[in-house]
Amino acid sequence: MDEHAGMFGMHGAHAMTPERMQARMDKHLTELRNKLHITASQEPAWTAFTTAMKLPATMPMAMPERAEMEKLTTPERIDKLKQLRTQHQEAMKPFMDQRDAAIKTFYAALDAGQKKTFDAEHAHMMRRGPWHD
Repeated sequence: MDEHAGMFGMHGAHAMTPERMQARMDKHLTELRNKLHITASQEPAWTAFTTAMKLPATMPMAMPERAEMEKLTTPERIDKLKQLRTQHQEAMKPFMDQRDAAIKTFYAALDAGQKKTFDAEHAHMMRRGPWHD
């Protein structure tokens, strides 16, 4: 089974690969930049923010082999997937902490109107997730 196949319940051409996730994130960041009307003085903060938003080159998303999972009972599969989720969360924690700090630093560089726009956009993304258009 492809390492990333089946992520978020999608398979084949619809599987959310790290490349597709990054492409969608890049699209959202471009749209956000346009909505915020970043000034020249805010450019360094924007660059630091977008750099921190880039997904790690290697994301710990190993999925178990289909044959391995088919040998397990339903409770065993549930436990296996829970274990993989926990490992993924632990591996992603440093990235997420760095990203959260970068968001706060960037937010502090925005003016009041930009903060209002950023708040609305971030709330929208939190409801839908970065993988949705």
